[in-house]
Amino acid sequence: MNELSPGLSVIVPVYNSAEVLPKLVERLAPVLQSLQTPFEVILVNDGSRDQSWEAVSGLAAQNDRVRGICLMRNYGQHNALLCGIRAARHEIIVTMDDDLQHPPEELPRLLAELGRGFDVVYGAPEKEHHGLWRDLASVFTKLALQSSMGVQTARDVSAFRAFRTQLRDAFGSYHSPFVSIDVLLTWGATRFTAVKVKHNPRYAGVSNYTVRKLAAHAMNMITGFSTLPLQFASLLGFLCTLFGLAVLVFVIGRYLIEGTSVPGFPFLASTIAIFSGAQLFALGIIGEYLARMHFRMMERPTYAIRSTTSST
Repeated sequence: MNELSPGLSVIVPVYNSAEVLPKLVERLAPVLQSLQTPFEVILVNDGSRDQSWEAVSGLAAQNDRVRGICLMRNYGQHNALLCGIRAARHEIIVTMDDDLQHPPEELPRLLAELGRGFDVVYGAPEKEHHGLWRDLASVFTKLALQSSMGVQTARDVSAFRAFRTQLRDAFGSYHSPFVSIDVLLTWGATRFTAVKVKHNPRYAGVSNYTVRKLAAHAMNMITGFSTLPLQFASLLGFLCTLFGLAVLVFVIGRYLIEGTSVPGFPFLASTIAIFSGAQLFALGIIGEYLARMHFRMMERPTYAIRSTTSST
């Protein structure tokens, strides 16, 4: 990595947000200028299907503190963030969404908390403005994060975060296509905290993070950054083995005491179904890990850059 300069890098992953970007930069500019420190805004276009890249290029042409990166296709929010993090030039990084649900005016509060000696500060929303299914999916995602980040930290995880850029050295050699920025940050830091911030409704459009995408992201975190599923499969297999031994003792004991065995095909069939189900479940989890090993051996890129608005 290049030597970092004092200041702030704001990284925004962009997807189908051409309508919002001018307003976002307009509200960010006075906040960043009030900090009286060098800054840059990095807009990473994650394969948008609208005119987002044209909007990014126009903003970069108007303001030399705005930089644009255009990815070859849609890689996902966290992959786009990783691209921006690796391109950052300043000592502190702030990440935020492109829909103005994270008010730029709350940014100084994150930086103030970071100045107290923490490595990562999350802007936890006071009240989220999502639908029921999206809220449930968010809860499931945070539960998935707990296995890698700890209960308290995972509870406050948000896309609105501030952290020290030097943390990226801890995952500088990471090249898997499955990315979770929050998990990667735990590789280089233990001092996490959160502050409550406002969470506004979307400025325009609808969320691109569907329940299906959140569920897929949670699965990627569980199988990509944790051995918890394998441990669960091992525990399930152990419990099923104990159950089988208990049934065997019951059958043999009844035969020795009463001279008869347990009658009926349903009992035997249900026992076989339990064991078969446990085996298939365990094999499915193992298959997830083997699939990820396969993709990693293929060395698929985390992202690929099509063009930028300035030299990096």
